[in-house]
Amino acid sequence: QVQLVESGGGLVQAGGSLRLSCAASRRTSSNNGMGWFRRTPGKEREFVAAINWRGDDTTYAESVKGRFTISRDNAKNILYLQMDSLKPEDTAVYYCAHGRSSYSTSQPSQYAYWGQGTQVTVSS
Repeated sequence: QVQLVESGGGLVQAGGSLRLSCAASRRTSSNNGMGWFRRTPGKEREFVAAINWRGDDTTYAESVKGRFTISRDNAKNILYLQMDSLKPEDTAVYYCAHGRSSYSTSQPSQYAYWGQGTQVTVSS
């Protein structure tokens, strides 16, 4: 069992930045790919970014490419999402997820564990 706890969400103006963190409960998480997803009311869960176990392969949704950066610190078991040039449409609850394999993937079915989420609100 892997427990994931997100932090770093909040309220920010459009054009601003936030950095989300996701702390994993145990070291074996460093052998697996991880990802960030988001959900807004009335919409399906949306893929945001993913990273492989070594941190040298990343995947991004087109809507965040060039603005968001995913990274990880395996020594600390922490996943990050640096969000820059935020837009009101980035407003959502953001979830981190722990993959079933070592790869970077955008498919929700390839993630076994999920955090509780952290709210990000971008005002215009």
